[in-house]
Formats: sequence, C-alpha cells, structure tokens
Amino acid sequence: MPTHLLPPLSRLPALRRHGMLAALLLVLAASPVMPLVAQTVPSATGAAERRSADYIVAVVNRELVTNAEVRQRVEQFERQAARSGGTAPNREVLLRDMLDTLIDERAQLSLARETLGRIEEHEVDRAVSAVAAQNQVNVAQLREMLRKEGMDYQRFRQNLRDQMLLERVRDRDVQARIRISDSDIENWLQEQRRKAGLSTELNIAQILITLPDDASAAQTSERRLRAVQLLQRLKAGENFATLVAEASEGSKTNGGQLGLRAAERLPDLFVEAVTPLKVGEVAPQVLRSGAGFHLLQLVDRKEASLSVQQQHSRHILLRPGPKLSQSAAIDRLEEFKRQVEAGRARFEDLARRHSEDGSAQSGGDLGWAGPGQFVPEFEEALSRLQPQQLSPPVVSRFGVHLIQLLERRQVALSPKEQRESARSALREAKYEEAYTEWARETRARAYVELRDSPSF
Repeated sequence: MPTHLLPPLSRLPALRRHGMLAALLLVLAASPVMPLVAQTVPSATGAAERRSADYIVAVVNRELVTNAEVRQRVEQFERQAARSGGTAPNREVLLRDMLDTLIDERAQLSLARETLGRIEEHEVDRAVSAVAAQNQVNVAQLREMLRKEGMDYQRFRQNLRDQMLLERVRDRDVQARIRISDSDIENWLQEQRRKAGLSTELNIAQILITLPDDASAAQTSERRLRAVQLLQRLKAGENFATLVAEASEGSKTNGGQLGLRAAERLPDLFVEAVTPLKVGEVAPQVLRSGAGFHLLQLVDRKEASLSVQQQHSRHILLRPGPKLSQSAAIDRLEEFKRQVEAGRARFEDLARRHSEDGSAQSGGDLGWAGPGQFVPEFEEALSRLQPQQLSPPVVSRFGVHLIQLLERRQVALSPKEQRESARSALREAKYEEAYTEWARETRARAYVELRDSPSF
C-alpha cells in the first residue's frame, strides 16, 4: 500500500472527531474529479506533446486520472511543506505517491457510484452555498470567481457530488469494519486507571479447601474432587454462603467475604479470575494456590472513577480557498489577535463576523471538551494556553484557527461516560487500520490500467 503523503479528503476529520465531515469542508479546487468515461480513451502521441498538454496517466474502472491532477497534488504538497518549514520528498517520489493516492480515490469513487444512491441536486445546492459562505461571497459571486479561475461551474458541482459520494462510502464501509468488544472497553478503562494511579475495589467471597504442603498425590486428588463437586453444586444454584458454612476451611465470617480491598492488595490469581465476572457471579473454574483450592464469588465491585480535564474554548476559523491563501488567512488572524489583545475588538464579535464554521453564531464558543474531541493540531495548541490567553494562528487539516482558552476543569465521569469515552478512543485508534485495509481491498478489486508516467 503506498504511503499517502496527503490524506484523502474524507479522512480530514471534522473539528469534533465524532461528527461526520461536513460538505462545506471540501477542498474542491485541489482535487478535480474526472467524469465517467463516455468514449474510447485516446492515447498520447509523443513525449514532447505529452509534456506540453494534459494526458491520461491511469484508468481505474471507468474513471480517469490525468497528469494535470497528479501535478496539482504535487504542487499542493510542496506548498504546504514550504509553509510549515518542512522538506518535501523529491519530485519522482511525489509523483508516484500522488498517482497512487489518486488511483485509490478513483477506485473508491467507482465503488461509491455502484453501491450508493445518487446525491440529490438539493444536497449539492447546499454544499455549493456552504463553499460560497467559506469564501464570504454569495453563490452568484462564487460562480464568477470560478469562471475567472477557469473552472466550469457544472464541473465544480460534479466535483462536489463526487466528494460527497466518497465521504459516504468511506463512512459506511470503514465504520462497519470496526468492532469494539466489552472486553476491549474494560481493558482500556483498566489501563487508564492504572496510568492515573487509581484502584478498583473488590469484595470477594471464597470457599477454601486447604492442602498441606506435604500432601500426597492421593490427598491432592481427593481435595480437588471435593472442590469440583462444590463448584457443581454452586452452578446448580446452591447458595454460596451456605456452602461456605458447610465446607470452607478458611474464614467463614460474613459468608467467606474478604471485604472491599484495592485490587493490588489481592492475589493476582483472584483478581484475574473475578475481573470478567458480574457482581454475584461465581468464577467458573476451581483455582489452585499454595494454600489449596479456591472457589470465588464476586460480591461487590467499586470502580475508581476516572476524571478528565475539560477545556472550554472558542475559535475563529478561516478556510483557505481560491481568494484566500493560507498565508493571507494567517495574517488576518494575527491582526484579529492584536485587536483583541489591545482591547480594540471583542473576540466573540470577530468570530460572529468572520469565523467560517457552525460556532460563529455563538461567538466561536466550542463549549466544554475532553481529550480527543479536537484534532491533534488544535488540541496541542490549546494545551499550551493559560485561561483567557490567545494562541498564534494554528493550521489544521481543514483551516486556520485563532484559539482562546476560556477555562479548565477536572470532571469525574459517570460509568456510562467512561464507557463512551473508551469506545470513542478505541474507535479512533482502530479507524486508520480499518481504513487502510479497506482502501487496499477496494483498489485490489478495481481494474487499473497504467498509461504514461506522470511528469512535470
């Protein structure tokens, strides 16, 4: 599987990761999608001619990849690398990787066309309006902008439609591959508690059949059999405390209960045996220790409550587009920052007038958010701020932000919230692997014909 130097558009997460990518986040000018092939594809006629005009470099099912698209992706990557101060790979490597990325996208688009319903015109209309709003123009002005850029308006709408199809097929197929079990959730929670130095408290009742240190094989066999017979009676429904009083050779106080103890103060053997149990259940196997044979019942469990640091923040988001470069967006946000810090403007007023996402109406307010709810670039910048402090402009994978931290708090999570947090973190951790495998299989099923090599 080739390395994707630029992530497919549908992998650019929404600011809140649990939300679906909105149509207004589509970066259409960077990735024109060719229409279905309607006729025989002409071949190039010579090296010189191929380099002076656009030509087809690959056919994927009935979708085309052109040299102009590959070059456009390469140039976009190089511009991004230059802005971030990084170094782009050499052109040959970039050309190969961008071609691979576009082939993957075409294979996925072909699958989407075959298996999904049509994107309705009113849905495309809404997406067009959103793109216009990003660029702070109306639809008529957007059409004029596109005309000046040399892009046909109908092709622009087709690009929108195709990107929406890609998003839907990826969301449908990749999410369906991710399986998270109750065991996965419990293991994740236990690991988080361990890292936080928190302990689960367990109350375990036991029936102990002792075994002398010098027990013979016959004695060992006889006592194991006694324990097994007691376990069978428990499985048949007999009361645990009753059998403690009848047969246990350990403490019989309070039905053999050991009392609530931190898990680390109990034998690992006991903890491992009762961890998968629900309260009231009996361990399904007889346990052997140096003391003898044990039958265990989980009487009570008190989970240590995980807490998370939540941050209340707001932002102003500008999305670079045909009329606003990334550098210009950064300059504009730096000016906004100076105005707020000098007291010449209020952050919330600037957000209402200029921010290009759904939080604009509330002055850019994003509410309280815990770890993992924002994309990494945003979260990292937010973590460096003190309350009321403004960040420098922050470039994320879908725009440029000016961020203000309002306040922080530590919040204990309810059991339900803990499990939801675990499920969200596990789903995020498994998404990339699931997407990569799905993309590989989708490409393997596609017909791919490589034509001329891409070039500058």
